[in-house]
Amino acid sequence: MSDLKPFAPWVWQVPEFFNIGVACTDAHLGKPAADNIAMIVEDDKLGTSQITFAGLAERTSRFGQVLREIGVGVGERVLVRLPNSLDYPTAFLGAMKRGAIAVPTSTLLTAEEVVYLAQDSGASVLVTDKAAWATLKDKLHDAANLRHVLLSGPGAVETVAGLDVQDLDTALAAIKQWEAPHPTKATDPAYLVYTSGTTGYPKGVLHAHRAMIGRTPASTYWFDFAPEGDRIMHSGKFNWTYVLGSGLMDPLYLGKTVIVHEGKNDANTWPRLIKKHSATIFVGVPTIYRQIVQKSDLTQADVPSLRHCMSAGEHLSDEVLTQWRERFGVDIYEAVGMSEFSYYLCQTKSRPIRPGSAGFPQPGHAIQLLDPETLQPVATGEEGMISVPDNDPGLFLEYWNLPEETTKLRHDGWFFTGDYARYDADGYIWFLGRKDDIIKSFGYRVSPYEIERVLKSHPAVADCASVGEEIEKDKVLVVAYAILHPGSTTTADELLAFGREHLAAYKAPKTLYIAKDFPRTKNGKILRRDISPSIATAKSTLR
Repeated sequence: MSDLKPFAPWVWQVPEFFNIGVACTDAHLGKPAADNIAMIVEDDKLGTSQITFAGLAERTSRFGQVLREIGVGVGERVLVRLPNSLDYPTAFLGAMKRGAIAVPTSTLLTAEEVVYLAQDSGASVLVTDKAAWATLKDKLHDAANLRHVLLSGPGAVETVAGLDVQDLDTALAAIKQWEAPHPTKATDPAYLVYTSGTTGYPKGVLHAHRAMIGRTPASTYWFDFAPEGDRIMHSGKFNWTYVLGSGLMDPLYLGKTVIVHEGKNDANTWPRLIKKHSATIFVGVPTIYRQIVQKSDLTQADVPSLRHCMSAGEHLSDEVLTQWRERFGVDIYEAVGMSEFSYYLCQTKSRPIRPGSAGFPQPGHAIQLLDPETLQPVATGEEGMISVPDNDPGLFLEYWNLPEETTKLRHDGWFFTGDYARYDADGYIWFLGRKDDIIKSFGYRVSPYEIERVLKSHPAVADCASVGEEIEKDKVLVVAYAILHPGSTTTADELLAFGREHLAAYKAPKTLYIAKDFPRTKNGKILRRDISPSIATAKSTLR
């Protein structure tokens, strides 16, 4: 067994009353951090903008008051569909200060997908930018609960009959005084994120305000925060739970500066911004690190302030880790998490990295690898289901409007993550992944069922299946196979375009194959693991 020293004991301190919006903003008032920069946004079109913690506290309070004055009650949902901007934390944190439930969504989603989330969440408010509003405004008639729209960014406000549509900046400026934040309990609902589901539709994951406290082991062990002065550059978008936590809530909770980018990027973007803003911590996905080492000749001298790097979303290859170390003189620390439970496994500076291992469960998260049949821990070296104690403050509350789904994964005080792993003799955990068909592509988790649901809506498609296709080491593309109705003359090109039209860019298949049949079980179930290009009769690839 390893002679590694055990981690220090972790004691949870979860107060009765707690509010994420307050903890990330107002809690810093009256302290030196109040005048520190909370967020910097580098926007290719709008330039650089920034806000202090005091400014963010005021702005989120104004937003909360806007919600009160338009009649938004405690527990109502506020759907946020914004690019990286100062308006994102304004709406996300401000909604929670009101006691409402923030619903962050991706700017990559199509109008159809946004409407579905508005319907499913029952959102009464939509916060979006004016460019997106142009594509959304005529398609919201099925979102029965939606009453108010707040529009961000420059440009005119286009109104729609039956909806109260306002300019966000104008609404905020009209607020001259505001009430105190709603006194939420730590166990009250705070935000609702959507993840790929197995029904063909996104599944809502509801988190409590205590989730912020549940993330503190990650802040302690995965991050390497210094007492003062850290600046965190994140390469992602706030809508993703990875970024929402590690690029927004975690740093702001501790009074650190967050730096994000909006616009096009290449291998030089992130090092350039790290240097410009003296970022000390960089957070990204393996694809970003791979691009930088493969498509730039930059070195440690180009980013002298950088001292800590973090990665999640998919496995970081040994080659990229080695190349990054050689070029930049720092390691990249990986973590594993999920929408329901954030990041709970990680590599940490206190112990050597073993490439390929997820590191260790963070102190406080008393996970077990269980045999799902017996609920008994498995032996060292054996594969077990990663299971989380039901009382862990970082664990989600429930699946939105899906009580049976929630119940299905809770067993005698444990939540079954669906992910499997094993321990080695030294206590390192080796993540094996889910025993389902979720596709991991460039850091995104994509549900094949959602892709298949959309493609099956095409009149020419009799059946279809979506899988991940590894085109080179650690590079997986989303692809789809379609069986056409007899006599159809529809082409693979047409179906590929149909997918691009009706699915977010990261979900849409990059290659589409036409096939005559699929490998199946005796009961007719498609065997996705046996699908390969060898069954195809035609093919189209995104150029």
